[in-house]
Amino acid sequence: METRANYVLIGAFTLVVAVALLLFGLWAAKYSSERSWQRYMIVFDEAVTGLSVGSPVQFNGIAVGSIERLSLDPDDPRRVVAIIRADATAPVKTDTRAKLAITSLTGPAIIQLVGGTPGAPLLATVDRRDPPVIATSPSALQNITDTANRIVERLDQVLSDDNVAHIASTLENLDRISGSMAAQDQGMEALLVSARDAARSLDATLQTTNATVQRVDQNLVRELPGLIERLDSTLARLDSAAGNADAILGENRAAINNFANEGLAQLGPTLTELRGLIRDLRQISDRLESNPSRFLLGRDAPKEFEPQ
Repeated sequence: METRANYVLIGAFTLVVAVALLLFGLWAAKYSSERSWQRYMIVFDEAVTGLSVGSPVQFNGIAVGSIERLSLDPDDPRRVVAIIRADATAPVKTDTRAKLAITSLTGPAIIQLVGGTPGAPLLATVDRRDPPVIATSPSALQNITDTANRIVERLDQVLSDDNVAHIASTLENLDRISGSMAAQDQGMEALLVSARDAARSLDATLQTTNATVQRVDQNLVRELPGLIERLDSTLARLDSAAGNADAILGENRAAINNFANEGLAQLGPTLTELRGLIRDLRQISDRLESNPSRFLLGRDAPKEFEPQ
């Protein structure tokens, strides 16, 4: 009886120790797991098509975690909130950005973390929210979508009903113009012939002008030495005349100065007297023209006899 009781106690003790070790292992694993992962929140302002819970999270192409939860923002259903779990050692900085990406043309969508300068602090040490929020940047897919939307809007504006009507009218006008040109082939041919003849005449004229210019150039080259000699002689004479004039001015500088000082001073009264003389001569001329006898003889001219 005692032997059986000892076996029961030993079995119970062994079972308790095993359960305690199992609980300790689970606690240690959970503690280790919580200490090695860091949770972050990412808010997207675009659709996250292809993204799902469990999708990988990469940092510059290296897998650092996965998506734990995806949900719509209750305050703004246009926004998508993603909760990710990333390696605690991943250097997620305050200037790190998150964006959507695809691994291949047919691959699933993932979250790609990019950026982060060496001097920036870690996001978890600055953002005390639980979890910290990683800012986003537009993805390549979003840029392509926005560009395609803008192109479609511009095409819609260009291909409006009014523009289509204008294009149709322009095509009709071009059709009429082409028909008129086809009907005037003979006139166009005659015009081209006239233009060709005019070009030939212009070519002949240019050849004649070229020959004339060549002859003028040859004559000028032949006569140029004589012209240069005569020009040198003329310049020598002008130089000599200028020297003589300079000498004359030097010799008569005193007389010129005397004339400038005294003669010009007397020029004003002389001009005044000359104006009076001209006025008197004009009066005498008027009197002589109106009654020459009275002016010359001092009496009136005899009257002509008029027979009665």
